[in-house]
Amino acid sequence: MTSDGTRRNDTGETATDGAPTPSPRGLPAPPPPGASALPPGTFDGTVVLVTGGGSGLGLAIAAEFARLGADLVIASRSAPRLAAARAELAALGGRVATAVCDIRDPDRVTAAFEAAEAAYGLPGVLVNNAAANFPVPAEEMSPNAWRAVLDATLTGTFFMTREFARRHLAADAPGSVINIGASYAWTGGPGFAHSAAAKAGVRSLVETLAVEWGPYGIQVNGLVPGLMPHEDMTRDIRAALTGTDTSAAASPLATRQPALRVGAPRELGWAATFLASPYARFITGHTLVVDGANWQRRSLVNPPVVPLREQLGRDTHPPAR
Repeated sequence: MTSDGTRRNDTGETATDGAPTPSPRGLPAPPPPGASALPPGTFDGTVVLVTGGGSGLGLAIAAEFARLGADLVIASRSAPRLAAARAELAALGGRVATAVCDIRDPDRVTAAFEAAEAAYGLPGVLVNNAAANFPVPAEEMSPNAWRAVLDATLTGTFFMTREFARRHLAADAPGSVINIGASYAWTGGPGFAHSAAAKAGVRSLVETLAVEWGPYGIQVNGLVPGLMPHEDMTRDIRAALTGTDTSAAASPLATRQPALRVGAPRELGWAATFLASPYARFITGHTLVVDGANWQRRSLVNPPVVPLREQLGRDTHPPAR
């Protein structure tokens, strides 16, 4: 309220007292499943290899490539998940092959590429989606826990990307790599020290390898998802985000986002297909954040600090060794 009885609306303009002011609505909902901004057949004749493609966001990314004509190879450590995902993706009309692969093992990485080439030819697009993560206070993190997340998230991503590049350099063929990152690569991630460190390394690989391999026609970009609940999200990750194991459409999740909604997994898939498409050839070394500006949110006054151990329900510190 100003001194003359008027008040400011949400845009800073003056409104007469009693007049309605705009209410927050958030960002509009995305187009329905099956929509695409790219022309049909954009990836006809292109082989796309997606790690962690048997579930969750990896499956959502693979589905958008399939809708645009790609021949898919999805890789995962879980054969049952791959079988279910293959049936789901094949229903979209494309060809789908699977490869059981532990990306932490260079020999198995090589075998996965051999299987992909035997099925459809040299992959032209690689999506490094596979990773490992779970919340834990840093002081409780075991050496094995640290190694498991670093190996799956950072080392495995490097092994896959290196194999992709070696084959493309030998064939003198262009290609596109997309590494799935996380916003705490920039901000740090209390409760996820192992994953935040690994994702910072993944972001650095994007920027480093884009320069090294750009002269040979290989793009390397990053893609960071925001909060995009899906059925394969683990219970502990969901609990760490929301304080409870809620459904994807639950309002407590939406009201924590500047967009006033959560993301849909297909929105990440659309971003991935654009970055790997002919329409993004001059984009490389870039990490695109798809999170409705949530990672940039700040408050005028910071909320009270709740120690991480309290957030995770840990009552006592572990004994010193």
